[in-house]
Amino acid sequence: MKFKDLLSEQDKQLFKSAIGKVKPLQQDKIAPVKAKPMAAAKKRQHDPKQVAQFHFSDQYEPFINEHGPVKYVREDVDSFEAKNLRRGHYHPDLILDLHGLAQHQAKQEIAALLYACQKEHAQCVCIVHGIGSRVLKNKIPHWLVQHPDVMAFHQAPLEYGGDGALLVLIELHDKFMRK
Repeated sequence: MKFKDLLSEQDKQLFKSAIGKVKPLQQDKIAPVKAKPMAAAKKRQHDPKQVAQFHFSDQYEPFINEHGPVKYVREDVDSFEAKNLRRGHYHPDLILDLHGLAQHQAKQEIAALLYACQKEHAQCVCIVHGIGSRVLKNKIPHWLVQHPDVMAFHQAPLEYGGDGALLVLIELHDKFMRK
């Protein structure tokens, strides 16, 4: 039995009188616009992972002190900046979590992150690499030293990951200033 059959004629008339005159809606069927293939290609051009092409070498081995916390300060930067990173004076604007990624994927993500820092005007970032088998933990400092925008990095304070993360200080350029 259908719902309309449950109502008596008197109930139907009562409902119609309560509603009054009703004008049926006109259905305007508008077909969705399909995306053109060129629009997808333009989106890929502006994808930071596609644009950010910085090559990190695995053969380059800079001297990074293996005793104590991981830290680095570029020659033209005051060594006090690493201490500020350690003390938590800088708070990360962006956080990158590399858990579960292979080395080549981690390289691409770090290159994209450093490119995004310029676009988003982010001066401090946190790279969470975890500890695990220590592959990324050992490789990431060697990669970061190679990038010209990296001013300093230091093992992150506990609230940002401690031994499994790095706080990185980025030099910003004016060509990417926000509009």
